[in-house]
Amino acid sequence: MTFELLVSRNLPLTNVDDLDEALEEFLFQIGYLPKKLVGRKGTKALRESVPYRLFADCLLKRMDKAWTPEELAGELKTSKVTVYRHIGKLRGMDLLEDAVADGKARKRGVRIRYGSLSKAWNFVEANVDVAMENYRKSAEHIEALAREVRRK
Repeated sequence: MTFELLVSRNLPLTNVDDLDEALEEFLFQIGYLPKKLVGRKGTKALRESVPYRLFADCLLKRMDKAWTPEELAGELKTSKVTVYRHIGKLRGMDLLEDAVADGKARKRGVRIRYGSLSKAWNFVEANVDVAMENYRKSAEHIEALAREVRRK
């Protein structure tokens, strides 16, 4: 599985007191919300969009619940294909985990990892650390190869 996360310079959102405003900015910062929605920041249209509602209304506000794709599609009044696309983006960031939905062993659902956004984010940070270390090792290796070529 590929780990994907947009990393950019940013300031912490600790001075933002409105949940929707802070969450909206955060979801853009990490690359979850599509760039085509940037022009709709702070609007009702953005906050009623499927990706925003999936994260905010379902996963974040009900972190204790494991959601099946069918439940999410029904709650969001969209197709399962659309739900799977957005779940895939969140899985790519390693923010989600599989969980048993409604105590039924055969019904698999998803929820925010560990039932906590801050704990899930620790997992994301660990993945970023590993990825950055591997980039560093690759850069060092490429530099060593370039030195060898220059010596010849």
